[in-house]
Amino acid sequence: MHQTLRITEIFYSLQGETRTSGLPTVFVRLTGCPLRCQYCDTAYAFNGGELMTLEAILERVAAYSPRYVCVTGGEPLAQPNCLPLLQRLCDAGYGVSLETSGALDIAGVDERVSRVLDLKTPGSAEVGRNRYENIALLTPNDQVKFVICSREDYDWAVSKLIEYRLERRAGEVLFSPSHGQVDVRALADWIVNDNLPVRLQLQLHKIIWNDAPGH
Repeated sequence: MHQTLRITEIFYSLQGETRTSGLPTVFVRLTGCPLRCQYCDTAYAFNGGELMTLEAILERVAAYSPRYVCVTGGEPLAQPNCLPLLQRLCDAGYGVSLETSGALDIAGVDERVSRVLDLKTPGSAEVGRNRYENIALLTPNDQVKFVICSREDYDWAVSKLIEYRLERRAGEVLFSPSHGQVDVRALADWIVNDNLPVRLQLQLHKIIWNDAPGH
């Protein structure tokens, strides 16, 4: 029996976020998500998609001869066969990252994968879905991301940064302005004024391609 996953799209572009920002990357976008964040820009991945075997996915990825692969969604971990996909991608020698909401258990993810854990702020409308048990599982290979929608979100994120000493658990802590909701200059000033051990993250794909499909 072949293992299958429901896939919304597989495409090659520049990574717009995280520590590999700007590097050519294959994106494997899985279909489905149990969350409904108010700023979601990939609602088209909630439904539909195409059933593909792991072998077919790996073949499609290999056709681009990439160095980096990002498994994203939706929420990739909502599909159990995401775990063997991640393992197979690592076995193939790619640098692999996983973009996850942080609402589902990350314990089963291959340790070679850089897990990008998106801690949901109050402004996301899904703060109650955070699985804080995941934080204890983080390693320097992982990254924590906060999408900041307001000054209140920023203050909340800072409180979590301090409470969990996130900069000591993860390799990167990323503060990203919610597009159109918080001024990037204001967020930059807050970070500098508070001398935070975090990286300001802009979404390159929105700056370059204005969020056009396939980028």
